[in-house]
Amino acid sequence: MKQLIENYRRLLSLTATSFHRYLYEKVNWSGRMVGIVGARGVGKTTMILQYAKERLDFESSLYVNAEDFYFSSHRLFDLADSFCKQGGKYLLIDEVHRYDGWSRELKLIYDYHPELHVVFSGSSILDITKGVQSDLSRRAVVYDLYGLSFREYLELFEGVKVGVKTLEEVLSHAVEMPTDFRPLVSFGRYLRRGYYPFALEDDYEEKLRQVVVKTLETDIPEYANMNVSTGKKLKRLMAVIAESVPFKPNNVTLAEVLGVSRNNVADYLLYIEKSGLITQLRDQTGGVLSLGKVDKVYLENTNLIYALANDGAAEIGNVRETFFMNQLRVVADPITSSVSDFMVGNRTFEVGGRNKKQKQIRGIENAYVVKDDIEYGGLNVVPLWQFGLLY
Repeated sequence: MKQLIENYRRLLSLTATSFHRYLYEKVNWSGRMVGIVGARGVGKTTMILQYAKERLDFESSLYVNAEDFYFSSHRLFDLADSFCKQGGKYLLIDEVHRYDGWSRELKLIYDYHPELHVVFSGSSILDITKGVQSDLSRRAVVYDLYGLSFREYLELFEGVKVGVKTLEEVLSHAVEMPTDFRPLVSFGRYLRRGYYPFALEDDYEEKLRQVVVKTLETDIPEYANMNVSTGKKLKRLMAVIAESVPFKPNNVTLAEVLGVSRNNVADYLLYIEKSGLITQLRDQTGGVLSLGKVDKVYLENTNLIYALANDGAAEIGNVRETFFMNQLRVVADPITSSVSDFMVGNRTFEVGGRNKKQKQIRGIENAYVVKDDIEYGGLNVVPLWQFGLLY
């Protein structure tokens, strides 16, 4: 345990606390068992270490990574038991899904050590959710962490601080920005490289492609009990989606391309969605992650579009719709519309460029035209970039 404590001390010294993610203040950190889940690279580890550095006493807390070599010969439950006997009160476990049998042992820790507060994180939403629904049902409160909003990007990388806006404020043109702020230049940068906290690192797009490959070839197959060949099929399916997004899925055709059954295609799409690489737009029978009929498939965020596009050429209409879907789904439940691009509740949204007309939504109540390439709107015309201020 001595080495684990030294690693914890070193990581705390390297953790900056000048910027906090949108979820930081929403988490009930006082809960006995808290889970933070999300896709690879969205900042789960940093947020947990910030919590430890700012709110916990070092002597009574411990951070560990479940991938640590320590766990090749030690059980997680035994570590927790020993830690409690030494006066430990807060155990922070990163990448918990890397530990075989993690959900069962977390259940035991919860049941046998009521004095211990546990925070855990995991990159695979699929496996984390499965564990929470079984062993950790009624024990753990789990929060989803998404990538940087446009608002967070502005604060973290460009020093522009703006408060979170509600959807009602955006639609009623109640957004106020610094007088010298020109949003479109920053917005263009965000669409290409701003969704992940490591956006300013060298070889950003190559690192994104590595995240995609690792997720498809390792994360999903390993934690969904798939074989290596299935991982390759997932990679092929992702390539098909990336080449033609927004993608209207034809499961029969996809099954022939992949050499699998039609039912498998729907499962594969759901696995990829829950791992944070795509988003499926469903019809009015269900929400974003429910069982409604899938109308379109988008890449999860616009940075992935540019990273996976052939020769970096991205179709601008797809970029616009992907951004709208990506930002809005954190606070609402977009579904497909029979007359426009999206519906949210009783509101209809048509997304396009600055020259987009009203024709498609004429005569429809609560209908809005969401336009790219404009700084500010009026009436039912709303700038696309302002939907990046929702979280």
